[in-house]
Amino acid sequence: MVKQKVKIKNPTGLHLRPAGVLCKEAMQFKSKIAFEFDGTVSNAKSVLSVLGACVKSGNEIQLICEGEDEEAAMERMLEIINDGLGE
Repeated sequence: MVKQKVKIKNPTGLHLRPAGVLCKEAMQFKSKIAFEFDGTVSNAKSVLSVLGACVKSGNEIQLICEGEDEEAAMERMLEIINDGLGE
């Protein structure tokens, strides 16, 4: 299991479009991918779970990847989040 904190930089936070981008990328990996925010763990492969976390711009989340390709998954998730999730 690997964990890493990252700040959400895109101006609108994790609303529908960026949540979709995050989920689409997360589903490319076999590992379980989740994130912790405000005491709640959300499944990064579920758009509803991501939206339900109510993550705003500037919030910090802790990504959690666990499985056979966890290192590659973490690297990719950090890359797309730092690139602004398509915004």
